[in-house]
Amino acid sequence: MINKERIVDEFCELVSIDAPTYRERKLADVLTNKLEALGFTVTEDQAGTEIGGDCGNLFATLPGTLKGEPLLFSAHMDTVTPAIGKRAIVHENGKITSGGDTVLGADDVAGIVSILEGIRSLIEDKTPHRSIELFFAVAEEVFSKGCYAFDQNKIQAKEAFILDLSGKVGRAAFQAPSIISFECQIQGKAAHAGFSPETGKHAIMIASRAIARLELGKTKDGMTVNIGTIQGGEAVNIVPERCLIKGEVRGFDHEAALAKVEQIRQVFTKETEEIGAKLVWETIVNCKSYQMNPLDLPGERYSSACKMAGLEPSFEVTYGGSDFNILAQRGMIGLVLSNAMNDVHSCEEHSHADELVKSAQIVSFIMCDPR
Repeated sequence: MINKERIVDEFCELVSIDAPTYRERKLADVLTNKLEALGFTVTEDQAGTEIGGDCGNLFATLPGTLKGEPLLFSAHMDTVTPAIGKRAIVHENGKITSGGDTVLGADDVAGIVSILEGIRSLIEDKTPHRSIELFFAVAEEVFSKGCYAFDQNKIQAKEAFILDLSGKVGRAAFQAPSIISFECQIQGKAAHAGFSPETGKHAIMIASRAIARLELGKTKDGMTVNIGTIQGGEAVNIVPERCLIKGEVRGFDHEAALAKVEQIRQVFTKETEEIGAKLVWETIVNCKSYQMNPLDLPGERYSSACKMAGLEPSFEVTYGGSDFNILAQRGMIGLVLSNAMNDVHSCEEHSHADELVKSAQIVSFIMCDPR
């Protein structure tokens, strides 16, 4: 049986461990000890060395007592900033918040404790379960750099359940987009803004003309386009020589998303060439889209688990990425599950004791699904 007091205490314990991206070492050490105490064999890879962090991905296995292939459960160890000095405040109504000056870290500690408590309850109750594989990743918040560095050949499971979706427990994402970012630098020509502005080539003006021609936000063709940052200029009396623009495109059709980025590049190219300036462009594919069938076996397992936990399952698409974007490209099937985290990536992030219990129940029910 899921122990509410224990899962809340463990949530508060792990939240208090600072684990910003690339600095997950302390949390990884604590998780390794906890997993080994539960009987898992734990290994750590060299992803930290590869990506410039202080810690690698954790991969853990536990033999099951039910026949069938193992199931993979995953959550990530890193948190977004501000992430130093996190603390969890448990309110009388069960809501859990940060102190207001940092994120809470429910993204993704809520996923971690759901997995740990789900396993712990099965062991205590001596409930037969499938063989279990766990993947606790580093650097997920920077487009899954840790997962990219992980050797997936270690995984024997064909089904994955990634606990990394915000919102009410009972939701599962079966489709996620490609996320493609771009950086372009417009190189114009500096000039004195008072004496001879006409001799300059105004890089910020070129950028603004190009941006004005773009369809931003949700587009008519179902994608999202955003210009996130603009940097340029040296002083108010100088025609800006350079302007750096960063943006992204998200779309469920990978090739269409790439085509959208190319359209944006052409817009910037045209505006740049008309002024006689120069454009330097870079396209970065952060992750590739996937689509699962919610009627497949992972969806059946999840539906049954939700109903056993007294919840109605909801299968949805998400515009967010996760480590499953990478795992899916390598042939795995599965879902990304909601796990008691809300208003993530903000200091208003919060969780709830009852939701943590429901999330852990769903995990434990999936783990002992005999199909």
